[in-house]
Amino acid sequence: MTHTNRISPLFTDLYELTMAASYFEHGIFDPAVFSTFIRAPHDGSRRNYYVAAGLEGVLDALENLHFDSEEIAYLKGTGLFTDAFLNYLKRFRFTGSVAAMPEGAIFFHDEPILEVTAPMPEAQLAETFILNVLGFQTLIATKAARCMHAAQGRSLIDFSLRRTQGWDAGNLVARCTRIAGFAATSNVYAAMRYGIPPSGTMAHSYIEAFENEQAAFSAYANTFPHQSVFLIDTYDTVEGARNAAVVARSMRQKGNHLIGVRLDSGDMAALSKEVRKILDQEGLHDVKIVASSGFDEFKIDRVLKEGARIDSFGVGTKMGVSADAPYLDIVYKIVRFADRDVRKLSPGKITLAGKKQVFRKSDGAGHYLEDIIGAREESIEGAETLLETVMEGGKILRPHPELSDIQRHFARNFQRLDDAYKSLDKEVRFPVGISARLKALQGN
Repeated sequence: MTHTNRISPLFTDLYELTMAASYFEHGIFDPAVFSTFIRAPHDGSRRNYYVAAGLEGVLDALENLHFDSEEIAYLKGTGLFTDAFLNYLKRFRFTGSVAAMPEGAIFFHDEPILEVTAPMPEAQLAETFILNVLGFQTLIATKAARCMHAAQGRSLIDFSLRRTQGWDAGNLVARCTRIAGFAATSNVYAAMRYGIPPSGTMAHSYIEAFENEQAAFSAYANTFPHQSVFLIDTYDTVEGARNAAVVARSMRQKGNHLIGVRLDSGDMAALSKEVRKILDQEGLHDVKIVASSGFDEFKIDRVLKEGARIDSFGVGTKMGVSADAPYLDIVYKIVRFADRDVRKLSPGKITLAGKKQVFRKSDGAGHYLEDIIGAREESIEGAETLLETVMEGGKILRPHPELSDIQRHFARNFQRLDDAYKSLDKEVRFPVGISARLKALQGN
């Protein structure tokens, strides 16, 4: 199936266009460097680390950035722009370069995850969609990683589609949860688009459409003899488990197999223990218990600490909208223009001047020790560099990695991060310093 890689250049804030028009009028086309990073939160929301995501979408958008005739006509109709500027936009293409951390990388507050170098109007017009694409996908990938850590090796399924904020968000949530290690998604379109295994069970309405629970389970098993997971809490969860066991035994006699049962309400820890006992007593040791309803990293952590016998979690709303921290203070700030390094000095919003690189030091076992934000051109002995040049002259330099490769890259990175920084409720800052050379560029 073909998917468009074009984001309309009108998917932007108006001031990006008005600034570009003024740059054009005054002949300001010198190269500018803009750095994208996440400021440390001041509202109490805790994220000790972030998972980079969204680079593929950014690069595709930049490579395909242009104004079509309908968009030019709209801008002309606003009365804001001269014919000369509109003629410039007709020929507009992104010709700059991009250095970025690969998707799946672990990074921290104030570290540049992407830097754009391009003629000033081009770099300016890229701002809004870069922040939108990187910010949302990084937000969700980070939330999903926290859920994976809380699950302690149990499989997670993305159940968020019906509550995500828009169709595109629903698809991107599926992609980002896959980066973090989710096993599957309920979103069939995203499953097809991104090559993610689809997963689902049944709704309570299906159970209620039959005379009784056993009849519903039997009918579903007849339709899907090798892919059935029964929803057992429509009336009474414990009785539902007994009914599921009756049908499971009947399936087994026919050479079929019940994959699992799903809990969707009640005291998950207590009910899962009772259900496990019933299934085991019937010899159904390999039938899994899936739980859904309001799960995120905090609820997963809590029910497991209570001894829940849950094998897999359907994680939906709270993950899909990152309910506890629904936004990132992600910014795109100019750090160099023409031949001079520049910085912002606004209180609470000071930036670091100059093109940058992030250097990471690890111990002998590969565990992360510290990061150093340095100048792009410098090198630091014994440290790996995190920013890679991924676009030059407006062209993507290499094919995008497969989603499975990004997932593996994240898993390797996450394993190297000490568990102390993975705390769900404690702020533990990873050590991030600034190199002497970069400090010298700041002028004070």
